[in-house]
Amino acid sequence: MLRHSSVSPLLSLPGAVPAEAPDEGVAAHYGDLFREQRALADGSGFVDLSHRGVVSVSGPERLSWLHLLLTQHVSDLPPGQATEALVLSAHGHVEHAVYLVDDGGTTWLHTEPGKQEALIAYLESMKFFYRVEVADRTDDFAVVHLPAGSLTEAPEGTVVRETPYGRDLFLPRAALESFAAANGPAIGVLALEALRVEAHRPRLGLETDHRTIPHEVGWIGSAVHLQKGCYRGQETVARVHNLGKPPRRLVFLHLDGSEVHLPPHGTPIRLAADGEDGRQLGFVTTSARHHELGPIALALVKRNVPVDAPLVAGGTAAAQEVVVEP
Repeated sequence: MLRHSSVSPLLSLPGAVPAEAPDEGVAAHYGDLFREQRALADGSGFVDLSHRGVVSVSGPERLSWLHLLLTQHVSDLPPGQATEALVLSAHGHVEHAVYLVDDGGTTWLHTEPGKQEALIAYLESMKFFYRVEVADRTDDFAVVHLPAGSLTEAPEGTVVRETPYGRDLFLPRAALESFAAANGPAIGVLALEALRVEAHRPRLGLETDHRTIPHEVGWIGSAVHLQKGCYRGQETVARVHNLGKPPRRLVFLHLDGSEVHLPPHGTPIRLAADGEDGRQLGFVTTSARHHELGPIALALVKRNVPVDAPLVAGGTAAAQEVVVEP
């Protein structure tokens, strides 16, 4: 069940269509998916991500402490510099993906909807004698995404996480409606997801399952620093990086545009030569309709699937592009 604070007031805007899991609580679109994608690609508008979990970590030892827990090098993170990181299990499987920035006194993180409570429970269990305070700020702050190239100015005092893909604002939740009124058009999450798929960027819970290690989906480098000290799961990361290959790899798919329906998450991937009765070699993780590329998808397949082999996603023909090298 959604928390009350996670149901966005912007769902009352004209044309708003509620999104489905895992993005319940915000708009999928506001009536024109391709127009919204084009606006986002051109640097216009904003995306309401107020359903995402927000966590703050304060205290004088916050960065050195987080450095021990996360896959990213954050002990010397300068104020205002964005980064992303993972929390791994002892066996190196991805448990959390966090997107963070430090404002000089507090580290701000946002994570997948509903995942903040489990993340906080883990962080609290690792506090020991460190001088840190962890807080769930989801009820107080809403994440708003401004696309790359946007000329919109963040309200004074807003914590901003700036990346090559745009800016994430940690906006006071009470200011969300006034921000929307001043800085529209509002753009739904389906447009942002289409651009994410185009950019081959993985998302926790879609491109990952309980067995995923960071190498499979391209998180080495962007979210995993290979020259930092010990953290939980590091042995698996180092062993696979130095001695082996991950069992699966992320691929980008161009889907047959004549199909009416997109293959949903979990749709089996097979070799086209084997047809729908062939051995399953992977599954669709995210599919989308792109304003220029047409129907596209990300999928996780076995490492030994030939990189030039035509595939089928369910009954839909799919041509693959390499994201993670086999």
